[in-house]
Amino acid sequence: MPYVLRYLVLINLVTLIAYGVDKSLARARKRRISEFSLLFLAAIGGAPAAWLACQLFRHKTIKASFRFQLVVATVVCATLLFVTWKVLEET
Repeated sequence: MPYVLRYLVLINLVTLIAYGVDKSLARARKRRISEFSLLFLAAIGGAPAAWLACQLFRHKTIKASFRFQLVVATVVCATLLFVTWKVLEET
């Protein structure tokens, strides 16, 4: 289980940094990180950091389609975590 916790800490740090960098690039009107990449990070475990980053950086808070996709990514994240927990529990 320690590996899972390390993974979750790492993926959430990466996600928070990615959202912050994307916000910075948006302000500078430069090429940005794709929404797919941001949502993928959320789906593979970084959903808590994605939601935090949206509030912290006031990023992607108005775009309804992104918010909906973030909800879906959060459900995927929660499902993956639940399945991982159940598999590890059996071993």
